[in-house]
Amino acid sequence: MGFIDLSGSLGRHFGSIGIALNEHAIRLSVSGAAHRLITGPSAQRAENCLTLLCQALDVSDKLKITIETSIPEHVGLGSGTQMSLALGAALNEIYGLGLTVRDIASVMDRGLRSGIGIGVFEQGGLVVDGGRGENTITPPVLVHMDVPDNWRFILVFDQRGQGLHGQQEITAFKNLPAFPQQEAARLCYLLLMQGLPAVAEKDIFKFGEVITQLQRSVGEHFASAQGGVFASPEVAQVMQWLGRRGTVAIGQTSWGPTGFCAIEGAQPAESITRQARQQFAHLDQLSFVTASARNSGGDVFVV
Repeated sequence: MGFIDLSGSLGRHFGSIGIALNEHAIRLSVSGAAHRLITGPSAQRAENCLTLLCQALDVSDKLKITIETSIPEHVGLGSGTQMSLALGAALNEIYGLGLTVRDIASVMDRGLRSGIGIGVFEQGGLVVDGGRGENTITPPVLVHMDVPDNWRFILVFDQRGQGLHGQQEITAFKNLPAFPQQEAARLCYLLLMQGLPAVAEKDIFKFGEVITQLQRSVGEHFASAQGGVFASPEVAQVMQWLGRRGTVAIGQTSWGPTGFCAIEGAQPAESITRQARQQFAHLDQLSFVTASARNSGGDVFVV
């Protein structure tokens, strides 16, 4: 849901807030095999992750991996981190390695900027991480809170493109101007003294105001690299429309192009999502999903 200090102007780089969702997840099974075999969606990403993990952990890759569900790649939903941690957790169980989630993340160089993917795999819910300091290995989780059960999130996908990732992302961060220290301080205060208390008091409107402000600030900072506050002009159009119909917490996930907003109640969320599909049916590259928060971390089952 956004960064707090993109330039480390207050001494620590990044720092971010995010929420775990139920509707997009990695679900896979792993078992011993005579030779390596990976099937299912995102199989190539799993191949790459498995190679790195087995080399780093010095274990055999003679495994059968069946991927039942995966997260769309490079659209701001943390698919790479979740795949790495899911596979790492499976190997940890199979080979009895005694690793923590953060050990696995460190091996895979996850959490180089945002620590949200690690934090939500550990415990789900709403997470705020403390960014990167001089000696940080993985960004520490400073806050973990359960998200109210009746809060819903509407995701707007643009299937034509992907957000910046890999070398493009690294280059973009290098070329961005310095993030103003005063703005970083303002966002820290907004989050600590308004946004998080609003979650504790189940006030989606106050929480939404804070996220929208944070997103606008970060989006304007990213605009030179992604072509605007939103990476997709069509998603931007939809988010403006959704904002006029009572949704809050308007923003873009990471580098996008996925947009998101929040609303209270499952029925209102489904209703406005249906309306959006009808209103923007002519933009057939867009798709809409209603999601709920997941207030628990990743599960590992041994059978």
